[in-house]
Amino acid sequence: MNPSSINNKTTTNAWCMYDWANSVYSLSISTAIFPMYYGGVAETINKQKLITIGSFSVSSASMYSYAVALSFLFVIFSNLFLSGIADASGKKKAFLKTFTIIGSTGCALLYFFTPSTFWIGMVIFMIATIGYAGSLVFYNAYLPEIASPDKQDKISARGYSYGYLGSVILLIINLILVLNAEKFGITKGMACQISFITVGIWWLAFALIPFKYLPKDNKQPFVLTKEVLFKGFKELKTVFKQLKKQKDIPRFLLAFFFYSIGVQTIMYLATLFGTDELKIPAEGLIKVVLIIQLVAVGGAFLISRLSNKIGNIKTLMLCVLICIGICVAAYYTYTEFQFNLLAILVGLMMGGIQSLSRSTFSKMLPASNDNASFFSFYEFTEKLGIVIGTASFGVITQLLGMRTSIVALILFFIVSISILLSLLSTKKKLHKSGL
Repeated sequence: MNPSSINNKTTTNAWCMYDWANSVYSLSISTAIFPMYYGGVAETINKQKLITIGSFSVSSASMYSYAVALSFLFVIFSNLFLSGIADASGKKKAFLKTFTIIGSTGCALLYFFTPSTFWIGMVIFMIATIGYAGSLVFYNAYLPEIASPDKQDKISARGYSYGYLGSVILLIINLILVLNAEKFGITKGMACQISFITVGIWWLAFALIPFKYLPKDNKQPFVLTKEVLFKGFKELKTVFKQLKKQKDIPRFLLAFFFYSIGVQTIMYLATLFGTDELKIPAEGLIKVVLIIQLVAVGGAFLISRLSNKIGNIKTLMLCVLICIGICVAAYYTYTEFQFNLLAILVGLMMGGIQSLSRSTFSKMLPASNDNASFFSFYEFTEKLGIVIGTASFGVITQLLGMRTSIVALILFFIVSISILLSLLSTKKKLHKSGL
């Protein structure tokens, strides 16, 4: 590690710029434009939005859920190998570049996703998702290398703010193109396809900044050994052993796992609910996504203030209760106006629950433990929640309908609340930790 890179303004700002670069995938591809375009393609193929696989028919929403689940499942297992190789070889930047090129290229290639190329398009979507999720592991790994512990929270928060600003700017540009497609002499579908190219270009172009200024890779020769290849699995095993000595951390991680299943599923599939169930036009849904982004900022501030007053665990319990209310309300939502009100509630809750979860976990870690290993396990838990949540959503949607699958998420939230309640029994210890 080069001491001159610690808390260096140029280096930390360059690190934050990667959030500016890749967050356009999260907003435009996974949340806003692509899910709506995907729904339109599926409807063109079949009015009932059924995708045929041999003699079976699968709903387009279920197919989308399975694609997300498979993508994250691939990232979970590949990173168990790649993270160890990156640490041993000192070539984090090479892996960051590789996943960035994979993800940004995948986004741009979604331009060719049409009814006649549906299956190729689904593979491309999965490639883009793998690029995004895979790059985050190596991006996050730079933080302790470029910032001292007392600066990490501030720099991490700055990265999130960069990502929010950059993704909203590009979404607004693409929104103008989609809403005024006829004036530009193109269809709305073509406008969406062009927006996929802009996402890929934006991501790769701004990623050149961190590629230039982040600490350079180790240029020493590297030999891949069996020990290095399975280092990620070894670290996972080490964390399991350390957790056996703890009481509160395993319970919190279990609660986090269950409410992450519900929260991440809501985030990834809310737009499909608007298109498939409520038939809300694309321009209406994109506006809702922008509202959620803006409300999320205020939501994060409110949840942070509330946690200072009543503690992290109680605030998280309140967030989970709100999630249950969202699921119940969604089941009875039939109009665009109702959906807009629900979106505001989603924004308020989503704005803070993820950051509060991370800070809560951080406060619970004993100073003597290997925090990096614990946070690797934390990310593993969150990604596994995405896999299980989106996959179960797809299965239930296929069997019983999308509204029923949303209500089914309540079960995950109830389990998480019961575990969070058990954490309150260790009142004195939590109080000392500021929880």
